[in-house]
Amino acid sequence: MILYHGSRDIVEYPEVRKAMFNKDFYFGFYCTAYRNQAERWAIRYEKKGYINKYEYTPDSKLRYLRFDNMTEEWLDFIVACRLGTPHTFDIVEGPMADDAIFNYVQNFIDKKISRAAFWELAKFNHPTHQISFHTISALNTLSFKESEVVYGNKK
Repeated sequence: MILYHGSRDIVEYPEVRKAMFNKDFYFGFYCTAYRNQAERWAIRYEKKGYINKYEYTPDSKLRYLRFDNMTEEWLDFIVACRLGTPHTFDIVEGPMADDAIFNYVQNFIDKKISRAAFWELAKFNHPTHQISFHTISALNTLSFKESEVVYGNKK
């Protein structure tokens, strides 16, 4: 399976980095199966970015969690991760809370909207795809193939 990672840099050797803010599936190296999504990631802050391409080879010995759709379990998992609760999975895959859904999740966390209101708002948005790698063993399932420079319209 081919996966993509959009970045300001060529990332030949992926790594898990602890960041200031928690992400959907906690700290990890994030990829997507969608090239156009990786392109958006690559140029979100800069005019120029890179789409890094990897061959992903699953390893049945790893702890893997997959969400096929936005579900109650998916929402609860994202809320826990964003609040800083670690998990024990090597790899997590599922819908990504894009910018609009991200705001709904944050409003739900902040108790500005109810769970029912979250689902009412979220149904009008189309989530994207993400797969995150949380351990060295998980990163070992990725093999760098190439990178491609992309340009956005940022000033």
